[in-house]
Amino acid sequence: MTTYIPPAVQDALDEARMKHMRKSSRMRIYTDGESFAVLRLWETGFSVEAANTPQLRGLVDLFDGARYVSQCLIVASEEEAGEMRYEFKRATPATDAAPLDFYRTPDAPVGFIEGPS
Repeated sequence: MTTYIPPAVQDALDEARMKHMRKSSRMRIYTDGESFAVLRLWETGFSVEAANTPQLRGLVDLFDGARYVSQCLIVASEEEAGEMRYEFKRATPATDAAPLDFYRTPDAPVGFIEGPS
């Protein structure tokens, strides 16, 4: 038995794999007013399609559908099998509330009601 795969078959398999990853991914990267599909995402980085994505660098915004996930500082890692991999230098999670500039105790009252004077 041989493990040789003709180049045309390998190219077709790679194209089918990329098409499936593009279709199944909801994650997107936004930078400089442009949007690019994220093929895979892991704890320390992500990958995008190398052929359709320019060389990315610096700050990018990561979205899951319409939900803002984080702002990331990225650096290019390597290209392999049609994917360009990027590593996070920093990934700051997005929050839905502004940060507080004071410590709020967990048992603090939400508001005060004045009694009769």
